[in-house]
Amino acid sequence: MKRKTWIITGVAVLAFGGVLSLFEDEPDKATAEPKSSATTKAKPAERPNPKPSKPTGIPSPDAAQTATLIRALRAVDPGLAAKEDRAVGRARNVCLDLKGGKDTATVQNNAKARFEGGTVPSLTDDQAASIVTAVKTSFCD
Repeated sequence: MKRKTWIITGVAVLAFGGVLSLFEDEPDKATAEPKSSATTKAKPAERPNPKPSKPTGIPSPDAAQTATLIRALRAVDPGLAAKEDRAVGRARNVCLDLKGGKDTATVQNNAKARFEGGTVPSLTDDQAASIVTAVKTSFCD
């Protein structure tokens, strides 16, 4: 009796696997036959993207705006712009807060938290306000 159960179970598994194979999206690439070049459409040349794309919705400064931003951040504290790419990224997030309609105190507290640490262990509230002003006047209007 047990042997009969095993055989029925095995047949059921094979049948179920066959049904599932009907729903596959595409055949295995290793075993699929290549299409002839006459039946395939020519694709435009694809360019590799060496850098990941920036998150959408966050304004990004151009070269001149970046220079203005970095100068303004250095005026607040030279350590704020020690790593310019990082400073721009943090400034973009401050801009996102501004564009998101957050209140002034929240924007300043977030800016302070983003820019503190590393080369600038602590910032005053006035420095945080100056950072927000630098972001607004350089690229986030």
